[in-house]
Amino acid sequence: MIHGKYGRTLALVLAGGKGERLMPLTKYRAKPAVPFAAKYRIIDFALSNLVNSGLFSIYVLVQFKSQSLNEHIERGWQFGDAMRDRDFFITLAPAQMWSGEHWYRGTCDAVFQNLHLVTLFDADRICIFAADHIYKMDVEQMLDFHVEKESEATVAANVVPKNEASQFGCIHTDEKGRIIGFVEKPKDPPEIPGNPGYCYVSMGNYIFEREILEEAVIGDAGDPSSSHDFGRDVLPRLYEKYKVYAYDFSTNELPGTERPYWKDVGTIKAYWEAHMDLCQPKSDMTLYNPKWRIRTVSFADPPAYTYPSGGQQCSVIGTLRAEGSRILGAAVHRSVLSRGTLIQPGAMLEECIIGQGVTIGENCKLRRVIVDAHNNIPPNTVIGYDTAEDRERYHVDEASGIVVIGMPVMKLRKDIEIPRAPFIDS
Repeated sequence: MIHGKYGRTLALVLAGGKGERLMPLTKYRAKPAVPFAAKYRIIDFALSNLVNSGLFSIYVLVQFKSQSLNEHIERGWQFGDAMRDRDFFITLAPAQMWSGEHWYRGTCDAVFQNLHLVTLFDADRICIFAADHIYKMDVEQMLDFHVEKESEATVAANVVPKNEASQFGCIHTDEKGRIIGFVEKPKDPPEIPGNPGYCYVSMGNYIFEREILEEAVIGDAGDPSSSHDFGRDVLPRLYEKYKVYAYDFSTNELPGTERPYWKDVGTIKAYWEAHMDLCQPKSDMTLYNPKWRIRTVSFADPPAYTYPSGGQQCSVIGTLRAEGSRILGAAVHRSVLSRGTLIQPGAMLEECIIGQGVTIGENCKLRRVIVDAHNNIPPNTVIGYDTAEDRERYHVDEASGIVVIGMPVMKLRKDIEIPRAPFIDS
């Protein structure tokens, strides 16, 4: 795909988001580094889509709290020596302040600050993809559409309910798919003609012809009134001047019987719901398609283990479990256990997401709780059954009522707290 009918194609993955609506899960890490589905990070889905589609020239643009994300990419997303050259790479690109002493000021500014990478690669086309959504997509089919339409810029688009559409850029197209209207995050999203209650929205994934991209981002950089965002500033101007098409994501086909899947997990409620979807026997997305693998870092952890203990039997139903997780005489239903978790005898977990290295003590009862990495929940703790009590002790997401326990505060050896210290969650 690097050559052939697509020309030299470069991928830029936007991975600099703060993820403020996912706090406290993003207190110590960028949103694309947030763990997902027991053993993955959110960014693994974007990178897997690109690699599975045959795109092997990838820059990952990072910024906020990126240490754990950097380590994840360096550990698990490097090609072997036989493949590594100027056309086969996954490389981190932090904000280098080429245009002044400031970080990326928006998605468009992130690309502007890295235009030299496009030049050095001598790209013909550039795929700009978001790293903060959970999705499975064959990018080559979008490239085919882009080439066949002779499009100068193409936007991946999906249909969502109107009550969700105000989070996205809303698109209006003609009968051939060319964009003739675009409004970013409207309070009253325009519905699809003939399909009331639904809207056509941008997924934040784009393909640009190089000349068009260069002109757009350089022009945007010189506009002092711009917020330097593709959706808010660039696309509303671009479609009036150039051929900009919407690629209908619903037409994307994956190998096997799996349908394409996309979910914005930008809130605690959406993040939890996406996990609960995976715990169902017939989920809209599967992690078990050998023809379209979601790739990630592999560790030398022991196998997951379940055994009666303390006079208690085990009950494990609808649960995703990563390597090194142990359930000893406990009940775990419709939950997600990350690497190295330990569930002690008598504990009961329902619809919970448990992070790496967490220990749940004896006789604990947790329901609809997210416990971030490296926590130790003392024996006999009850969480998720009394909302008023939970609010006094923990973070409770107002939209869903889900309790979230963030990573513990780091301390020095002399027991001095570091209130805003970095925390590496490997």
